[in-house]
Amino acid sequence: PGQRSASSPIVLPRHRYVNGSSIRSSQCENKGASSIICRSAQGNGEEEELTRRMMPIMAKNLPSQAETLFAGSAEEVITLMPETDVEEKPTSDLDYLTELLAIQQNDGPKDIGFFGTRNMGVTHQKLVEILSYAYASAGNHIYTSGSIGTNAAVIKGALRANMPDKLTVILPQSLSKQPSESQELLQQVKNWKEMPENDHLSLLEASRICNRRIVSNVQQVICFAFHDSRLLLETCHHAKDLRKIVTMFYLD
Repeated sequence: PGQRSASSPIVLPRHRYVNGSSIRSSQCENKGASSIICRSAQGNGEEEELTRRMMPIMAKNLPSQAETLFAGSAEEVITLMPETDVEEKPTSDLDYLTELLAIQQNDGPKDIGFFGTRNMGVTHQKLVEILSYAYASAGNHIYTSGSIGTNAAVIKGALRANMPDKLTVILPQSLSKQPSESQELLQQVKNWKEMPENDHLSLLEASRICNRRIVSNVQQVICFAFHDSRLLLETCHHAKDLRKIVTMFYLD
């Protein structure tokens, strides 16, 4: 659909000039791979052979029947068509995550640490959950912490993969100091570790220690952050210093 055979007639846009003369609504036919035959609509029997070098717009940007149907006449379609290559569309988040997973699968399973902000919208949480599910299903071991937002999405995705041995959650402090929502979710996790020795520290300092412990256990780090997420950015810089593979997703 939308393609012409070599002998199908095509309509030139009005007021096209060929060899200095105007051709109005001429009927044209392809003649092989290098030329096109045009017959003047004025009925004088004149025929002109046009090479692709003389008519680059027809050789490269000739609209299909479907494009003409939805966008108007051939002249309108060709006018709208750029003569250069079409600019690529921006890659969506989901496409990028899919490509990232495809590349990673060629290298075999890894230990992967997920980090991210607590302040994450539902749409981004779903993307994180899908990515975590895909990585766990592919045999990777997922490490994360127990906070709400990114960590909760990672845990939910890994649990959906139904591979409990492929998920480890490390808490920055005692379980009792975690939000009630996190405690409820952790009841479904087989492997989780708490760090009660950090209970006397601020959450920021305890989280820094926790993040470094996770980094020490993994080969790759995936992080979802804002440009002002200082602790997360610090964690990623630390991972890079240790020659870990680091992939950053900025939410702003």
